[in-house]
Amino acid sequence: MVGEYLDNSVERVPMVDHEGKSGALLERVTLPDGRRLIVKRFLPKTDPLMAALGDVVGREYILWSRGILDRLPPEVGHAVVDGWVDGDETVIVMRDLGDSVLTWQDRLTREQCRSVMIAVAAQHRAFLGVAPDDLTPLPDLLALFAPDRMAPFADSPNPLAAITLRGWDIFGETVPADVAGSVLALLADPLPLADALQSRPTTLIHGDLATVNMALSEGKLTLLDWAMPAAAPGAVDIARFVAGCSSVVDMSREQIIADYAEAAGSAFDETAMRLSLLGALCWLGWNKALDAAENPDPVVRAREHQDLDWWVQQARWTLNAGLL
Repeated sequence: MVGEYLDNSVERVPMVDHEGKSGALLERVTLPDGRRLIVKRFLPKTDPLMAALGDVVGREYILWSRGILDRLPPEVGHAVVDGWVDGDETVIVMRDLGDSVLTWQDRLTREQCRSVMIAVAAQHRAFLGVAPDDLTPLPDLLALFAPDRMAPFADSPNPLAAITLRGWDIFGETVPADVAGSVLALLADPLPLADALQSRPTTLIHGDLATVNMALSEGKLTLLDWAMPAAAPGAVDIARFVAGCSSVVDMSREQIIADYAEAAGSAFDETAMRLSLLGALCWLGWNKALDAAENPDPVVRAREHQDLDWWVQQARWTLNAGLL
């Protein structure tokens, strides 16, 4: 096992500028045989998202140790090569994928995004109706950033919770009351949305599908950071991707969804997508409101304001359709 040799590494370099916001500690390790690995360490005490989900052991380790990641279809890879639990700390060891790992500075062309949608759709088809158990409970995933979940961590050294709370305050003040009230009510009690989603065909979803959790090399997609996998319609992944990444993709939101629908075929469910778009606003509404109101770049502020308006319209459509 790789873990046996980490103490004999020839070089260990902390990665202090990685894109993650959860508080995980990453380092790049070079082994005597020249292999380069990424070691990720996380524990509830320093990871507010892990703590908010009530996770004691990292779910990425659980997926890997049960062999579930090795059951991903050929279109989707993972990078985990080893892992263990040391007291309260979960350790994941991954292949170093270098510059193929995307950052927020990278943009996806329409062709690249289409390839991503095809690969993710293949994963969703592979696990359709047979998602494994012991995954992140869907109500917890949908309400991960709820104010009452973030409040206990507001004074944490990790600023994520405090920023999230500020964003929800702005959301409540600036978004029309019919949508803001409904979203905040679902954050307080996500069961109606979770039940509606789970009444549709479910699969294994990544749970945090974003460009920064991807590596692209020669057309191959590798998904990273399987910290919150869940059993849910595949649309939950896509709506979360659109919510978080449409500004770094050379496609419209509608085009992303259409490409996924085409790739998913009979696995695509329109009702699930409508519900998932509402769920994505519950997930990232705080961030959208914050950027629309306080981003220092006026161009970004204007773009995010328009984006927030689009999401409000989608949420209102779902709410008025009586799907909950």
